[in-house]
Amino acid sequence: MTIEGMNHFTVVSSDLKKTKAFYMEILGLQEGYRPPMSSTGAWLYAPGQKHAILHIIAERPMPKNASGVIDHMAFTAADLQSAIDTLKQHGIAYKLSQLKEIGIWQLFFYDPDGARIELDFSSE
Repeated sequence: MTIEGMNHFTVVSSDLKKTKAFYMEILGLQEGYRPPMSSTGAWLYAPGQKHAILHIIAERPMPKNASGVIDHMAFTAADLQSAIDTLKQHGIAYKLSQLKEIGIWQLFFYDPDGARIELDFSSE
């Protein structure tokens, strides 16, 4: 077996409409094709991509610890200032730090159900 890359993350949502709006408005993801399934949910795509990177499931009970064993999900992103402005406009608390050794800015915040998100920006 050979791992070729990350396929997608799945988050459980207590409110599908609210969760979709969060990821679409804050991260700029776009809802796209989701094959017929027995559960309610959505598949979200990065703009211009043919592969869904985030799956949302809305019919499962919320776990007691929202993050479970996964600490966070990280996305490579562009335009740090725009991301900060968007978070501020939506009243979303965030933490910004820099890994100077590798030239990356890390922006951390939480989705409506408590999933921790990291956006990584090149400092170049």
